Amino acid sequence: MASDNEWDGKTLHDLSVKWAERVIFLAECGSTNDEARKIALKGASDLSVILTERQTSGRGRRGQSWACPAGEGLAFTLIVRPKESPALWSRLALAAGLAIAEALDSFGVSAGVKWPNDVWVEGKKICGILVEADSGFAVVGVGLNVNVKAFPAGLAHPATSLAIELAGEISREEVLVTCLSRLEFRLAQIGSGFEELLEAWLARCVLSGNDVRLDAGGISKTGRVVGVSPRGELLLRTTSGIEKILQAHEIRILN
Repeated sequence: MASDNEWDGKTLHDLSVKWAERVIFLAECGSTNDEARKIALKGASDLSVILTERQTSGRGRRGQSWACPAGEGLAFTLIVRPKESPALWSRLALAAGLAIAEALDSFGVSAGVKWPNDVWVEGKKICGILVEADSGFAVVGVGLNVNVKAFPAGLAHPATSLAIELAGEISREEVLVTCLSRLEFRLAQIGSGFEELLEAWLARCVLSGNDVRLDAGGISKTGRVVGVSPRGELLLRTTSGIEKILQAHEIRILN
């Protein structure tokens, strides 16, 4: 790990030499995505990682704040330099969500994906992902509830953590390395491997077949989710036919 600091009492090197050489640990930062962008612009290599213990300005999609309790959650950002055309980079969010869900399987927690970039467990959010593209690279930010025991009131959606689901704490280092390994695999599939990626993603989609209400560009839409397009757009069957939604806010499943 590119720091003299230890994390949870031992270095990442104890688990994976490969990732230890790619991780830059910051005890505190504003946003791991912002820090990752800075080092990417200076030439940081593909699959470099910014990991922090405390974010002071963590954010989710559409500028929403994201809290990651020090010592309890995981907050990190992966730099990716895709070989594929930027036209395919919208698939990165799907790949990242699937990768984290698959990583959680390794710890006995069955997770689903909620378009475009959330990971859910039994109807509760356990992870948020923020993908931001720049010139020649993208940053994939991950906020994962690992050993979080309590959540603030007023959250938009119910939340959970690995510790809550497993009824006990788990090594954050082990979770981190597992997540990074799955991210490396799935993020490489946004091109020729996308058919396999999308099939695996759809098998976990918590919205499929459900009636939902969402806000798309300030317009409220209601319909049934019938899939995802090759561009990563949500396919919504409405009274006027199938609509392709590239970005949406506040997607709610209608009971």
